[in-house]
Amino acid sequence: MKLEGRVALVTGGGRGLGREIALTFAREGADVALAATDAAALEATAGDIRALGRRALAMVTDVADEAAVGRLAQAARAQLGPVDVLVNNAGIAGPTARVDQVTLADWDRTLAVNVTGAFLCAKAVLPQMAERRRGKIVNIASVAGHIGYALRSPYAVSKWGMIGLTLTLAQEWGAHHIQVNAISPGPVSGERIERVIRDRAAGTGRSLADTEHEYLSKLAIPRFVDPAHVAATALFLASSDSDSVTGEVIRVSSGYGLS
Repeated sequence: MKLEGRVALVTGGGRGLGREIALTFAREGADVALAATDAAALEATAGDIRALGRRALAMVTDVADEAAVGRLAQAARAQLGPVDVLVNNAGIAGPTARVDQVTLADWDRTLAVNVTGAFLCAKAVLPQMAERRRGKIVNIASVAGHIGYALRSPYAVSKWGMIGLTLTLAQEWGAHHIQVNAISPGPVSGERIERVIRDRAAGTGRSLADTEHEYLSKLAIPRFVDPAHVAATALFLASSDSDSVTGEVIRVSSGYGLS
């Protein structure tokens, strides 16, 4: 039980990677606050956490809204206790288009959710962590934060920004015994990558099969990433096993882009 007695806050916790991470944490003893914009998905995940014998809080929250994030942090502390672990997982794919075809509204929204949201959530919980001189922040970045990513400029920029935020927070808060790290997943199996492939196929006029092959051909291990492997890495970074690890970006990517 690596997280016994700990309180975790997982954004984007209703489905996909966020759900997998939240349930993994609960199995390891954590009580979990969940934030996302889909109320039904949040409640389903919260119900599964409670079935594991842990406490859960589900709050519909737009992480790009500072007031909403403040309410989330206050509610988590009041109902579960001070936040020990923050997982900044909330994110959107953004548009699939060349830069000259990306609207300012789409650009702004992608960066607002993907990187400003992480900044606001960290800002909201860091004082709680500093009070107790302990804390873990795990930012879910992407291999898109290490490469150029044609037709996905807002998403790539947001993930480069997430990595920069990670390294900066690690420097700022290390003296308070707070560790800040990031995970850069490659294409993760599930609804998100299926949607990305559909959008990319539509945007390029290529077939779904050819577009899927484009992604698979860049993997050293010829399969999409298992969400459970990302969650296991998040568990390591959230637990005391990583107390000497900070400012690191761990790729869980099936070797995306190595060749």
